[in-house]
Amino acid sequence: MASLPLLLLLLWGVGSHGFPAVTSDTQEKDVEMVQKYLENYYNLKDDGKKMVKQRNHRPVVEKLKQMQKFFGLKVTGRPDAETLHVMQQARCGVPDVAPYVLTEGNPRWEHTDLTYRIENYTPDLSRAEVDRAIEKAFQLWSDVSPLTFTKVSEGQADIMLSFVWGDHHDNSPFDGPGGNLAHAFQPGPNLGGDVHFDEDERWTNDFRDFNLYRVAAHELGHSLGLSHSTDIGALMYPNYIYSGDVQLSQDDIDGIQAIYGPSQNPIPPTGPQTPQPCDSKLTFDAITTIRGEVMFFKDRFYMRISHYSPDVEQNFISIFWPNVPNGLEAAYEAAERDEIRFFKGDKYWAVRGQDMLYGYPRNIHKSFGFPRTVTSIDAAVSEEETGKTYFFVGNKYWRYDEYKQSMDAGYPKMIADDFPGIASKVDAVFQKDGFFYFFHGTRQYEFDPKTKRVLSLKKANSWFNCRNY
Repeated sequence: MASLPLLLLLLWGVGSHGFPAVTSDTQEKDVEMVQKYLENYYNLKDDGKKMVKQRNHRPVVEKLKQMQKFFGLKVTGRPDAETLHVMQQARCGVPDVAPYVLTEGNPRWEHTDLTYRIENYTPDLSRAEVDRAIEKAFQLWSDVSPLTFTKVSEGQADIMLSFVWGDHHDNSPFDGPGGNLAHAFQPGPNLGGDVHFDEDERWTNDFRDFNLYRVAAHELGHSLGLSHSTDIGALMYPNYIYSGDVQLSQDDIDGIQAIYGPSQNPIPPTGPQTPQPCDSKLTFDAITTIRGEVMFFKDRFYMRISHYSPDVEQNFISIFWPNVPNGLEAAYEAAERDEIRFFKGDKYWAVRGQDMLYGYPRNIHKSFGFPRTVTSIDAAVSEEETGKTYFFVGNKYWRYDEYKQSMDAGYPKMIADDFPGIASKVDAVFQKDGFFYFFHGTRQYEFDPKTKRVLSLKKANSWFNCRNY
């Protein structure tokens, strides 16, 4: 069996903030990648030299700091492992920082009834599938703004969409599979508003490779005048993330309405907001340990604290588990089976590492023996030493024996009787170093199960490296 550090690396290979720093012997290919990335997306001027190898070369240091700040990384000005990892992710080809001449005047369309034309089609999908993906992408933006979009089949349209390869004569050549997926031009004449998709990619209508609907929706934001967002939950975030559903965040909606005004819908459209780890009002849907780490779940996101970094890693749940639903209600680690179990409604999912186990989701009534009156689980935690799992529902709790795979007799019991001082309803709970940590709203209770006493009361996000609450 792999050692714990190796297991952690295997599990957290996507989006991890836990890799050791890269030293001065950065490999040649990394040097070239860093320089090309900064030239493409951060307007680093190419003087024909490998400037990244010159450790104190000020333009490179400043551009690296700019990139690290944009992505919420630790600002070091060095191409450390965390920075290299972000640079290796597939992304939009539009720069995060463009020369001023390209963004001067905040370009916008002067008319709101726009036309579009699909010039050619990818062989990866049927024409009907491409048409539908593009139509849905436009609809995302028309639903939240005064803009309308009409498809035309010939002639010049405001927004022309095409699938192209390599150097396609717009001074922004594609780079082959992965990396730069697509790009779009800001509103204006000629190339203005046009969208180009890299035909070297494999385009899909699901979670595999690169979802055309997801990429098109992002690129159309550029076609309408939006730049990249630093909000990882926004559709206009530069790196490709497919979370199973494509939607505009509140950040995206605020951006497009700042350009074109509010939607004409009598009910103002709203979008999800990305939880902020250091928000003093932050609450959690579920929390669990996983191979020595702690993961906090909120809406579509996880937040993770690790041994390797004091910083909070935040990303979409779907990055690790595409088939696990958003808005989880409970989660716990069954350490003896090396499983994590996620609960929502009367269903639960089980994963090992990043792999969904066969036959899930399953029903909580058949698997655990809950009565039909229990329609969902509020929180769950398992004691590795005893093999007992505690399920909290309303003001009661059940105890399940993982070894016997049956519910213990005499349950449910009142939470207040066996966990004095804990709120009558538990939002989330996990165990660490022999203590239980209960969460209710913005409060967290450290509980000693041996003495049955609350040892301390803290903010829910006290595990994060936040200086001010």
